[in-house]
Amino acid sequence: MSQPPVAARKPHRATYHGKTIEDPYYWLQDPGYPDVTDTEILAHLEAENTYFASQMEAHQPLIDRIYEELKGRQQLDEASVPYKMGDYLYQWRFRDDAQYRIWSRAPVAEPEAMQVVLDEPALAAEHDYFRLGGFSVSPDGQYLAWSSDTNGSERFTIQVKNLVTGEVMDDTLEQSMGAPVWCQDNATFFYVIVNDNWRPFLIKAHRLGEPIDRDRVVYEERDDSFFVGLGETQSEQYILISTGDYVTTETHIVPAADPGATPRVISPRRTGHEYDVDHREGRFYIRTNDTHKNFRLVTAPEDRPEPANWVPVIDGSDTHYLRGLMCLRDWVIVEERVNGLDQIRIMADDGGEHYVNFPEPAYYAGLGMNAEYDVKTLRLSYESMVTPHTVYDYDLTARQLTIRKVQEIPSGYDASQYVTERLMAPARDGAQVPVSVVYKKDVVKSGQTTLYLYGYGAYGHAISPSFSTNRLSLLDRGFVFAIAHIRGGDDLGYHWYENGKLDKRTNTFNDFVDVAQHLIDQQFTSPGRIAISGSSAGGKLMGAVVIKPLSYGVRSLLMYPLSMCSTPCSMRTCPSRRSNGRNGATRSKTRRRLNGFSRIRPTIK
Repeated sequence: MSQPPVAARKPHRATYHGKTIEDPYYWLQDPGYPDVTDTEILAHLEAENTYFASQMEAHQPLIDRIYEELKGRQQLDEASVPYKMGDYLYQWRFRDDAQYRIWSRAPVAEPEAMQVVLDEPALAAEHDYFRLGGFSVSPDGQYLAWSSDTNGSERFTIQVKNLVTGEVMDDTLEQSMGAPVWCQDNATFFYVIVNDNWRPFLIKAHRLGEPIDRDRVVYEERDDSFFVGLGETQSEQYILISTGDYVTTETHIVPAADPGATPRVISPRRTGHEYDVDHREGRFYIRTNDTHKNFRLVTAPEDRPEPANWVPVIDGSDTHYLRGLMCLRDWVIVEERVNGLDQIRIMADDGGEHYVNFPEPAYYAGLGMNAEYDVKTLRLSYESMVTPHTVYDYDLTARQLTIRKVQEIPSGYDASQYVTERLMAPARDGAQVPVSVVYKKDVVKSGQTTLYLYGYGAYGHAISPSFSTNRLSLLDRGFVFAIAHIRGGDDLGYHWYENGKLDKRTNTFNDFVDVAQHLIDQQFTSPGRIAISGSSAGGKLMGAVVIKPLSYGVRSLLMYPLSMCSTPCSMRTCPSRRSNGRNGATRSKTRRRLNGFSRIRPTIK
């Protein structure tokens, strides 16, 4: 099959937000999606698959070789570093080539005496579909509550296991999601309920052994644009009920020792105000954007946590973006991003503070599994574009990192053969755009190398300069791989996100093009030697970039670029919750202006 199939164009008009849209490919959307039964649609998809297969047939030996490379880098019996919680050490592991984890624990005094507490492969064997939503162990270690989805509906069922007897109890709760949170009585837990539209909106309390219909409503969210979440403070003294949309949050607290108490709000919701909460030694610590978009840190007494009693701990800053918070008994841990790089600040009771030192110029670093409150060691996750995922334990007093595990690559890997750089590319409006680059050290910057450039730039989601075993197949063939940390993500702070959304969306697309030009100027590649890719919102980025009047050719891979289309993202059934609701007409106008699909012509290859 030498020519690709061409989809028929059929007249279709629809009006959204007062604007009529012509969509000649509307017929390709089966009204029964995700069940596609329309014979004409299926015939077109089959023709596309046949064409793809015919074009790839000559490359099958290379495909098979790369597949074996990818598979050879995967550790089949991978296991986590055990972590302490109460009187036990907990760990997950894969056995052989299994697709699901086995969760085990051992007494702290007998670390080799691991016993299985949750066997995902055994649970999955009973169903055509299985997904673990989360699990939680009671404070005394006797009970395990877990949630699972066994039909793909994304509605999870909670079950409870007695870890002493091994018995799975009769307590079964439907229509939930995530992990339950236990109260200090070891008999009551809070859990989330979702409605028919998959919106988590209700928090209930269940007591072991009691009928489900007697479960008490703890909190109900009546604003259908807000989604409810459930957690607890690191001290385990308070249960946190969070609710919010994409720009506003609100947190309610319930003492874990008093599950019948009425939830108390920390700060009533106010449009645009986001905050989160932790607790230590009689005080709440609150990360809030009330005075600065990059957030500040404040504290308040646990009996008077309202904003009037907030005392500053870290002021808001244009360069320090506060991203996360965790309280230990003697320390406050703050996750930050400074000039686009992850940092972890350690604050001691005596007022002293320091940052954890990391060894590379570009990397990802964050908090790992830290299950306890009264500790002197912090577990961290670390990786870079040349360093495989690494688990560290950090001694908070001695300020020393100890490696607990480095990702194993069975087929072999030598980090010294690769180089990573962090560049700043000038954008056309004067902004400096970070770029993370990796390549094999024998690559010569002569402009003759093929560049693979990746971008996302949306929803305030930063793309970390992290490690990828799959990427090695490109690097070992002489490619340069680069990530453009363009506006729309929050790589350089919240303003970086704001300057790439809505009426400033074109900054995202221009940044990506300008990064490509900078890499050409720096002799990493040349026109005609650039491949670009992005998924989801990054797929929209690709669609916008390929229609720009570039001075060089690119090969583009669009992965799930739904948000390129004006029609589906204007419909109420659009899977993106950001598409409609408040300011829907304005957003629809912006999407039409930036719609890539309607502007691609057959002459563009």
